[in-house]
Amino acid sequence: MLFKLVIVLFILFILYSLGSGLYYLVRDKSRSTRVVKALTWRIGLSLLLFILLFVAYALGWIQPHSL
Repeated sequence: MLFKLVIVLFILFILYSLGSGLYYLVRDKSRSTRVVKALTWRIGLSLLLFILLFVAYALGWIQPHSL
């Protein structure tokens, strides 16, 4: 159950970063790098979540199921 909570938190942080990148893209008219930083955080968090899922599967913390 704790691992599922961690996954949900990662997804929420990824969505927050994506939303803040969109906000900075629309509202920030200067030449700041806030959009790039927000999207870089999103990519980093997505990769970290992907690696975490692979490690959790390899360690047996999560099991695939058929639908």
